[in-house]
Amino acid sequence: MQQERIIETNEGIQDRITVEEFDVMQRHFRDRRILETEEIIKSGIRTGLVVEIGPGPGYLGLEWLKATSGTRLVGVEISPVMIELAKKNCADYGLGSRASYLEGNAASVPLEDNSADHVFSNGSLHEWEDPAAALNEIHRVLKPGGILFISDLKRDLNRLLMAFMRFFVPGKRVKQGFVTSVRAAYTQDELVELMHRSPFDGFKIRETAFGLTIRGTKG
Repeated sequence: MQQERIIETNEGIQDRITVEEFDVMQRHFRDRRILETEEIIKSGIRTGLVVEIGPGPGYLGLEWLKATSGTRLVGVEISPVMIELAKKNCADYGLGSRASYLEGNAASVPLEDNSADHVFSNGSLHEWEDPAAALNEIHRVLKPGGILFISDLKRDLNRLLMAFMRFFVPGKRVKQGFVTSVRAAYTQDELVELMHRSPFDGFKIRETAFGLTIRGTKG
């Protein structure tokens, strides 16, 4: 029987100890080249001004900037502590002229209508308080023809993979956060229903070993 979804916090990671543990984990993923950078590029997001929803410490977006040319990134993050860290990491990458970070969330993006070429988000969908409103907001800021790419965990994650990830993820607080994130994540059927109700004209949902990806386009 499928477990009922247990809603997680919609306030992001606010305390510095957990932020530091999360930073260690994301660097761990980056150094082992298991961030979603290639998947984002393969989705067609490789040019223009791109918005990242929930960048956390920023490594995914910064790696994407490194892999593309002539691109710019705006990270929209709910946690001021994470924004501070993302800005530091951005400076360490030497990409300060191509990236900026703003306080906001998926349902309140501080950008003009039709201003973003593309939008991507990794690992934050399960935290969105109102995903339908968030999709409407993302659609608003996207230019016609713009691509949305979302990747996140899935609630029906295989138990063996769940145990493996709990072992693999560093930091006591982040380990517990991983468990609550899985419980708050969606199933493929739930995402299909969500996207059918969204303003996106076309979308494709793909299942991976650890999660789900969504690719949508604004008509």
